[in-house]
Amino acid sequence: MSNPMSNVVRKPRMPAVSDAERGFADDVLAGLQADPKCLPPKYFYDQRGSELFEQITALPEYYPTRTEIGILESRAGAIAKLIPPDAAVVEFGAGSAAKTRILLRAARQVSAYVPVDISGEFLAGTAARLREDRPDLRVLAVDADFTKPFALPAGVGSRPRVGFFPGSTIGNFEPHEANTLLRHAVEMLGPGALFIVGVDLVKDPEMLTAAYNDSAGVTAAFNLNLLRRINRELGGDFNPDNFRHRAFYNQDKRRIEMHLVSLARHKVRVCGKAIEFRRGETIHTENSYKYTVELFLSHASGAGWTSVATWVDERNYFSVLALKAQAAVREARRIPIVPI
Repeated sequence: MSNPMSNVVRKPRMPAVSDAERGFADDVLAGLQADPKCLPPKYFYDQRGSELFEQITALPEYYPTRTEIGILESRAGAIAKLIPPDAAVVEFGAGSAAKTRILLRAARQVSAYVPVDISGEFLAGTAARLREDRPDLRVLAVDADFTKPFALPAGVGSRPRVGFFPGSTIGNFEPHEANTLLRHAVEMLGPGALFIVGVDLVKDPEMLTAAYNDSAGVTAAFNLNLLRRINRELGGDFNPDNFRHRAFYNQDKRRIEMHLVSLARHKVRVCGKAIEFRRGETIHTENSYKYTVELFLSHASGAGWTSVATWVDERNYFSVLALKAQAAVREARRIPIVPI
């Protein structure tokens, strides 16, 4: 007796696509079909992009990292005194966790560390190294896009929560987006929680421009790597040689802008869609807003934070702010804790 299904043609199963991969594709297509074209800077940070950014932080032109580290090293004791016993430190965009190590050395009362990063492979390496160096510390890595609400791991338990957001990453967000992120942090960390934030300050435009146009070309490689990631993960056919890196200070908006400039009229395909470029047209890949301390604290206050302490380097280049979550948080909107 013949099998009634023998003549049925079975289609091959398509590989599963994660929410992160689908989100990447959706965001890239939306940005490249917008006018003007743009791409979210969070997608810089694949494994190669994360490695390039670590190189950027050591460049002579790039003052933010060494200046912030100087503040953290000199003020670590004062910061540690603000952290309650048995606290869990939640870092938004952990990277290599180099700055976190300074904090953890001073605040031995911290019992759990939650590094959150969108680059899962890079995050895994960071977490593994920290577990090896600090076997007494519970390291609970979360592979997530911290620009959106995410769940904390169950291992955090009832520990007091301390948010850590160094590197002036807050400046990569439009002001209204930064306010949204600050509100999410209040809801996640809870009333009375501490939040330590690095904020780059307004300064000489020439110094700002040099920081994003290093002579070694590492920032240019970092910017262009986004096109290579699109080629690799989304089947794009960008030729990076058709673009050049451009970064400048927009004084009216008090921000550095990074762009990829098309050097010729040409067409590329991404996810099966044809995208046309004119000569001189740009893809806007990143902003880095610069604040005064007073302006940033005004934003933070509107998002549910009060100022506890402010530390600024002697040249007034950079600031590290300690904020406290106000009590008026709607418990119904608290971000849940889930097992991992």
